[in-house]
Amino acid sequence: MTATATYADTLLALARADERLIVMTAENRAPIRSLPAALGDRFLDTGITEQTMVGMAAGLALRGRIPVVHALATFLTMRAFEFIRTDVGIPALPVKLVGTVPGILSEANGPTHQSLEDIALMRGIPNVNVFCPADVGDLIAGLEVVVNDPSPWYIRYCDRPAVTQHAPLEIGTAEVFAATEEDDVAIIVAGALFREVWDAAALLRNDGLRVRIVNLRTVKPADEAAILDAAKAALAVVTIEDHFETGGVWSIVADVIARASISTQTLSISCGDSWFAPALLPDALHTAGFTAEAIAARISTELSTLTSF
Repeated sequence: MTATATYADTLLALARADERLIVMTAENRAPIRSLPAALGDRFLDTGITEQTMVGMAAGLALRGRIPVVHALATFLTMRAFEFIRTDVGIPALPVKLVGTVPGILSEANGPTHQSLEDIALMRGIPNVNVFCPADVGDLIAGLEVVVNDPSPWYIRYCDRPAVTQHAPLEIGTAEVFAATEEDDVAIIVAGALFREVWDAAALLRNDGLRVRIVNLRTVKPADEAAILDAAKAALAVVTIEDHFETGGVWSIVADVIARASISTQTLSISCGDSWFAPALLPDALHTAGFTAEAIAARISTELSTLTSF
């Protein structure tokens, strides 16, 4: 794919290469509006019926198809949760679940449409893996791998412009940027806030700090080795996510560090246990404390409390 390829371009190329691939949606056509004409009867819109769509996808998977289904993340993961668990997760069918406008990308929508627990829900289903691309480049870099993997997957859709070139996805392997043997801080992120983390790291480096970035990419399976390397090398480990604190990146990192009996300073920057104030994305980021400047300031404050710093 070219640097200007879109998610729809990539998905169409995969569909043309493999007749088993079926594209489905519950009336959420925004990222795939160009595909109905191109795919014909291999494009199915079930209407606003997430449960029915997942059940249909499971039936198609049992008949040798690879369904890639689309719906708003909040309704896909919650309204259809039991169908995903029972029809897709238990039999480990190769259904690919694409949740659109997740987390902060819901921006101007209120709590009913803010998907801030989707990672926790999907991680909790045995056999279901989770891919949280950082941006459209990361999404495209990983899509073929995820679609061709025999496991069920949840993809937290993200089409934000890329700030760096991403390597081809290796399941369970994180991207690590600017690592040294002795970092001042390691920032661990998964998903749409990668851009803000990238810019925050630049601000911190301007102050002379050594900043490692870990882009988890797949949060299930997570790259435990990359998490442990970061925890051992850095004075502080910071997790950043547009998700509730429970069940997301913070929970993953805290669990890995605790099981390894590593002692390190930690900081969680997340939505905590509340929804963010609806607004257009720049204002939503500002109000939620997710701008690069706010992230850098919180990390600087955290580091200033360390006696060893």
